[in-house]
Amino acid sequence: MTAAPSLLPPNATPLERALEMLAALRLGKIDTPFRELWNAQTCPEELLPYLAWGLSVDQWSADWPLYIRRARVASAIEIQRRKGTPKSVVDVINSFGGSVKMREWFETTPPGVPHTFNLSVSLGGQSSDAPSADFINAVIAEVNRTKPVRSQYDFSVALATRAQVGLHAAARAVTYARLFCQA
Repeated sequence: MTAAPSLLPPNATPLERALEMLAALRLGKIDTPFRELWNAQTCPEELLPYLAWGLSVDQWSADWPLYIRRARVASAIEIQRRKGTPKSVVDVINSFGGSVKMREWFETTPPGVPHTFNLSVSLGGQSSDAPSADFINAVIAEVNRTKPVRSQYDFSVALATRAQVGLHAAARAVTYARLFCQA
């Protein structure tokens, strides 16, 4: 095995040369799975905030469920690429696990005030917990960062919940009495 050429200047001290050799030996043995680290779905949970920072996710909370944190990271590049467009607003809300119906001013009858839009957002549905006020405020803050700057909007929230239908039985003692009616 041949040694890599040194990057140190000719007047380097013996200590600097020894440190360079030590670093080359140790760094060469570290197996770094870059593909897994830069993938939102395979990145270890404890490293996910650093990946979010590296991809310019504007808002982050460790209190969010893991699926939302992974979705925020997975959609970060697409949101940054289209920031300032209606599609980016829809993508941001989708990354928070919600669904949205967006109506711009020219899609209403009669046409609304120019450069306005309405958002009907449904949050929840993926978990049994209703979204908290802080979570809804985080969605609104992210919409404010992503929307076209000149646009104003109305934001309405619907709560999507999941229900389970089950069969429950109860026993109760019943006494019947037969009534006769004579006319």
